[in-house]
Amino acid sequence: MPAHLHILAGEVSGDTHAAGLVRELRAADPELRFTGLGGPRLREAAGQGIEDWVETAGVVGLWEVLKMYGYFKKRLAAEVARVLRERPAAVILVDYPGFNLRLAAALRKGGYTGRLIYYISPQVWAWKKGRVKVMAKVLDLMICIFPFEKDFYEQSGLRTEFCGHPMVDRMVALRRNWKREPGLIGWFPGSRFNEVRRLFPVMLAAACAIRLAVPEARFAVSAANERIAGHLREMADAAAMPEAKAWIETGTVYDLMQRAQAGAVASGTATLEAACFGLPYALVYQVNALTYAVAKTVVKIEHIGIINVLAKREVVRELVQGELSSDSLAAEMVSLLTDTDRRARLEGELAAVVVTLGEGGAYARAAAVVMETLR
Repeated sequence: MPAHLHILAGEVSGDTHAAGLVRELRAADPELRFTGLGGPRLREAAGQGIEDWVETAGVVGLWEVLKMYGYFKKRLAAEVARVLRERPAAVILVDYPGFNLRLAAALRKGGYTGRLIYYISPQVWAWKKGRVKVMAKVLDLMICIFPFEKDFYEQSGLRTEFCGHPMVDRMVALRRNWKREPGLIGWFPGSRFNEVRRLFPVMLAAACAIRLAVPEARFAVSAANERIAGHLREMADAAAMPEAKAWIETGTVYDLMQRAQAGAVASGTATLEAACFGLPYALVYQVNALTYAVAKTVVKIEHIGIINVLAKREVVRELVQGELSSDSLAAEMVSLLTDTDRRARLEGELAAVVVTLGEGGAYARAAAVVMETLR
């Protein structure tokens, strides 16, 4: 009977990573059977045993999550019941720590004795270091994608493997030999509506100020999907900037990161992707005031951008919460457009950080570690 693996991802980036891992696991053993929760990419890679819940599950912000508390409580209970009933050989938890860490603890408490494997380390080193001891008790393996995480987790006794960052492979596959277009600014307001709703109006207002300083400046906006593009167009109309609708592109995020001379990128996975493509950019972040106030009490690191965390200093300018305004964003973009030396220096610093992420083959190495753990 083929081995049964249960896998869970709750966001767009996790769906992508889970799918990449599953493809390599299938290459190692085509008979593997998968069930779980994820998104369209994971479902395509793993088959009909995956339920697509990412559109609902991928909420961000404390208040937004609290509003869906009942939903997540029911889904957690259902997952525990299913795993205890079906007894898969392993449960693979991909990122999404708010749900997945609770699930891991609940499964052990319920008597699950199979392997619990975590892929894409939750950033507890940033916000809840005390959780590491609990994780070490319930997890069998942590597979991390940043080099400094291995030592951090192994200090707790949790077996940890650094397998490289998958973006290295994607960067190679998606890289085009384009020259950056002078004066082109790329706006990357995020993949979730809550992010876009807060960030894009600031970007629209900043564009007006940028053009006063740099009349030849041009703009392009990367929409994660057509639904988000529709929201962007509505916001452009609301801001009385109908011409901005012509800036909106869909499905071209990686192309735009390579075409633009500078950009502003919403905090998250896209900031690392932009770095991998060498885009001189500023990180932008703005959430509900309550969410931010709570986050400030638990986050124990100086920077929120992973490039700055890896470098242990501010390589990329972070415009966060109250520091983000149309004026501050415009000033940063004008600086990146007009200061050739600063732009070249930033490109070099980004490349130096990216090289620490490994040489490629991350999903294949992670799959090999999973197979070894199953044996």
